[in-house]
Amino acid sequence: MKKVFACLLMVMFFAGIANAQLQYQPYSYQFYQKLNTAVYSPSNDLHTSLKPYLIADSSAIRPLYDSLLMNNVDTKGKNWLERVLFYKHLVDIKTKDYTFYLDYLPDLQVGREFSQPTTTFLNTRGYQLGGTISSNFFFYTSGFENQGRFANYETNYINTVGMIPGEAYDKSYGKTTKDWSGVTSLIGYAPSKGITIVLGEDKTFIGDGYRSVLLSDYASAYPLLRFTANLGTHVQYMAMWSYMEDQNAIKFNAYGNNQFDNNRRKWGVFHYIDWNITNRASIGFFNALIAEEANDQGQSHGFDVNYIDPVLFASSLGPAKPAPDHTLIGFNGKYKVLDKTTVYGQLLFDQASSPDNNSSRSAWQLGFRGSDLFTVSKLNYLFEYNTSKPYTYSNQYPIVNYAELSEPLADPLGANYKEFVGILNYSIGRFDLQGQLNYAKYGLNTVGVNYGKDITLADNVNLPPTIGTTGQGLATSLKYAEGTVSYLLNPKYNLRIEVGGLVRQELNSVSDTKTVLLTLGLRSTFRDLYHDF
Repeated sequence: MKKVFACLLMVMFFAGIANAQLQYQPYSYQFYQKLNTAVYSPSNDLHTSLKPYLIADSSAIRPLYDSLLMNNVDTKGKNWLERVLFYKHLVDIKTKDYTFYLDYLPDLQVGREFSQPTTTFLNTRGYQLGGTISSNFFFYTSGFENQGRFANYETNYINTVGMIPGEAYDKSYGKTTKDWSGVTSLIGYAPSKGITIVLGEDKTFIGDGYRSVLLSDYASAYPLLRFTANLGTHVQYMAMWSYMEDQNAIKFNAYGNNQFDNNRRKWGVFHYIDWNITNRASIGFFNALIAEEANDQGQSHGFDVNYIDPVLFASSLGPAKPAPDHTLIGFNGKYKVLDKTTVYGQLLFDQASSPDNNSSRSAWQLGFRGSDLFTVSKLNYLFEYNTSKPYTYSNQYPIVNYAELSEPLADPLGANYKEFVGILNYSIGRFDLQGQLNYAKYGLNTVGVNYGKDITLADNVNLPPTIGTTGQGLATSLKYAEGTVSYLLNPKYNLRIEVGGLVRQELNSVSDTKTVLLTLGLRSTFRDLYHDF
């Protein structure tokens, strides 16, 4: 990684000057869907599926983006407290050579779960700072120190997985009140127009939907180096190298000695090419490769230089390893069927061998999204279907499964599921209303049998007598409904007063887990805290 970092610095030093300033915008579905009218307009050929966005001054998104962040609000005559609470960053410096901003990010919430009477809460102290140097260099970091108490099903998840969903380790080690912290940090450079190099710790999302069966932002952030190039006006190429961890892979040898200081680690290599065939139609080609950093005996081979190969679908050319590289390929597509409606979809093939060497491993998505539903301005909508066959994303060597710290890199449900998601969002002034409905069916494992939903398990151990269809195992249904009403105080860091409620039921022949939760909070940040699983 040190060599890669040194190469990046050399590129930064010797490269030319970019033509337009870039602004990094952390990914959050709730914020990004407000850009629908610009992002999915047939009047432009923007590449929409690779997120987070780096928004240039000349981008077609820029006018709408600026209006959402209220960059041109006149604050003359308002005192410092009014400006900080409602309009500006806590620190906001702009000169012709550089910009800098800094915010304190509170995320304070209290709630009541009624099905199993419990008081929930979230107590977060956070920060974000960012800026630009000249017109071709940007930086961003955010950090959060958190304590919280969760609804019953989330507490069960945390105690089982050891992770706050999509965030970080649970440092409370099974206590009722959870404790965790997390940081994202990025530096980016644009040596020329259309080329960006980003180094740091963050997440990447590929797709046009709410979920992604290719690569989502559900798992916790990971170290990455991401190179993106726009080849002309119609093709965008992305190559990303990441460094991930696994909590469950073998750490001890036959003599009971720990071969690793901490978690086992693995490399992730991702390629994505997006081709805008016309202003309305695009198709993307994706592949991912997960490789162990060291074998079960602790023998390390480091970063395989063959993974630097920028050619799509390239795998390691080096010697075979005890755990072969895990490769996946996929496709992303969209078509703007109407001026304000877009149909999108994804298809993924897992190239690992199926447990019975007969059935294929795959996942797919189909959905549509749009804006101004029923000609109502700023009424945005999304409806999608996602499904994954059993054992997709898993591997007989758990170290190379498609997960980061035991959490899926794609859909939170893992594999062996069928899922429907519908979301409506309406903004009027500073008020924002959002409603969401999820319905899923999946098969859970039974004692001693792996039916293929948990992608962290070895997929050649404890299998059923025959491999069935999607949903095999303990047949389970998930019903989920959530609504929020918020009033935006400061758009710069999404400071808002928010009232929310959710109803959830997970039902099978063994258990019936119900949750009814109401919450009230003073919230900020653009991070996505997922509850719909």
